[in-house]
Amino acid sequence: METQSQVDLGLTGTVVLVTGGARGVGAGITRTLVGLGAVPVICGRSPDNVVADLRDVEFVACDVRDDAAVEAMIRQIADEHGRIDGVVNNAGGSPFVPAADASARFTGKIVELNLLAPMIVARHANAVMQTQADGGAIVNVSSVSGHRPSPGTSAYGAAKAGLDNLMSSLAVEWAPRVRVNSVVAGPVETEQSHLHYGDADGVAAVGATIPMGRMATPADIGNAVSFLLSPLAGYVTGSTLTVHGGGEKPAFLDAATVNNETVGTAS
Repeated sequence: METQSQVDLGLTGTVVLVTGGARGVGAGITRTLVGLGAVPVICGRSPDNVVADLRDVEFVACDVRDDAAVEAMIRQIADEHGRIDGVVNNAGGSPFVPAADASARFTGKIVELNLLAPMIVARHANAVMQTQADGGAIVNVSSVSGHRPSPGTSAYGAAKAGLDNLMSSLAVEWAPRVRVNSVVAGPVETEQSHLHYGDADGVAAVGATIPMGRMATPADIGNAVSFLLSPLAGYVTGSTLTVHGGGEKPAFLDAATVNNETVGTAS
């Protein structure tokens, strides 16, 4: 895999664990880190899920919901590389299930993956980072679903809201040696977009609702994550960096019967 960096963020040689870094948004983050000269380590269930262009990146099999497995993974990475400079808690997600139809077991699994697992990974990574002269940085990949209604994925939205609150608490507890931040991502176009938005027309229609005129790419998220991992963000902790292309256009703009282009203010 050949990837060239055009910007030096000071990440050359840094060891960064990316959970769920084998495909989708995680693969975009991994590619960005490779291009910046970092040494990413992908964590996932199976190496069979790794996209073709990332097969040369180190992979560690681990269920991030399993405390003992995560502890062993963190120790393995630290022993093999001598340190862990960064962690990206990216693994997560949820299928569409209305809350009235979601069982208690299903809801628990969604919260476990999207909230408890990142906490487990962060806790074990922090134990290593606190012993390092340069500390470390943890970035949680969160979602706009945690900051607005999330119909059909209510447990996911609640878990992401909890993840951002967790981030702010850990940033206080683990400072000054370890920084903890969140990237709050809007809709991202990946190879699995059809599962959420339908065909190409559906993806384009969703993109049209965003002020920037498109959904994010995995690289957009990777760029934001890389900044928060880098020395350029050395004084940034306990923060959420929202990457959503301007968010969602207010529905009243389409519903109003006046020419919205002439409306100066609204209350």
